[in-house]
Amino acid sequence: MLEVFRKFGSIQFDPIAVAGRNHDLVLHARVAGYEPAWCDVLYERREIFEATNKALSFVPTSEFPWFRHVMGRKWPRFHAVALAENAAVAERVLERIRAEGPLSSPDFERETGPTKDWFGAPENAVRAVLEAYVVTGVIGLARREGNLRYYDLLERLLPAELLAHKVPEREQLRHKLLSRYRAHGLLGAGGAGGTFDRIAPPKSTPERTGRNELREELVELGALVPVDVEGVRGKRLVLAEELALLQAPPEPTRSVAFIAPFDSLLWDTALLSSLFAFDYVWEGFFPPAKRRWGYYVLPIVFGDRFVGRIEPRIDRDRARVEVLNVWWEDGFTPRRADGFVDAMRDALRTYLRFASADRLDWASHLATEKRLFLTRP
Repeated sequence: MLEVFRKFGSIQFDPIAVAGRNHDLVLHARVAGYEPAWCDVLYERREIFEATNKALSFVPTSEFPWFRHVMGRKWPRFHAVALAENAAVAERVLERIRAEGPLSSPDFERETGPTKDWFGAPENAVRAVLEAYVVTGVIGLARREGNLRYYDLLERLLPAELLAHKVPEREQLRHKLLSRYRAHGLLGAGGAGGTFDRIAPPKSTPERTGRNELREELVELGALVPVDVEGVRGKRLVLAEELALLQAPPEPTRSVAFIAPFDSLLWDTALLSSLFAFDYVWEGFFPPAKRRWGYYVLPIVFGDRFVGRIEPRIDRDRARVEVLNVWWEDGFTPRRADGFVDAMRDALRTYLRFASADRLDWASHLATEKRLFLTRP
């Protein structure tokens, strides 16, 4: 697991758990026998911590000095103002944490102040100052209980030598930009969608260094190497140490993996289309009537091909997994693909263990798949 974290730089956290949380699914696809509790153990051991890196992510704790420059949901100026405008609340919150140890926002009475939320309504001042203290490096996340976050003083959470390690802000920004290229592997200069969110704007200004300038520095330093990929428009940038993978790629394993919706492999949908002929859109925010596939759908990878999609649901109360639907890519026939049926059965058995389930139920219209992939725990 730690090797995956080191290789990717960070893994996006998302609390939606209908088919497994995003970071658990990312690890499940890459670590044999993975169980969700394993990541919780790393968190408790302080071997990973939460930081904003494209989105809320788990990052190896060894990289904390490069993640001091934290954006939070909004820019640092917003959080500085939140502390100033709610000074009395901020002082009370910090004093209680200092005296009592890890606390969550429900441990405090809700307080109102001038700080507004995304929609312009008054925000709970306690929540605002907790996030502001995280962004300014005063407190950090001690643990999660479900989606409830508990905060403590940073000096009680991380080793003193790690806190003492100071990295210049420009180097932090370069490191974050490089981490996005590391996590994906073949990003272009402009990224894709929100790939480079919360690092820097494209162009430099007198006040801020732009990411175009940061990227050029990474190329000059030899950390990133521009490459051409046949059939793909524009230059792509790869990590220098991974250039050999393009020159002598390993044979793909004949296994099946279910890919999480926010897996870094799926960041660049244009690349998926041109390189893998796979049309990917996450439809979670779409109204049901406008969904082509479903709410929480996992792409299916077999070897080096995207071959379909599956929509599983974990019913924890009844210890079962329901498969609501399966879609196969045009031209792909499961029973005709050498080794696929056995690999899919293995993947489903592994997913049952991942879900702590002992039964797999198929929707009635999936009778063919049910017979083909007959699976017992």
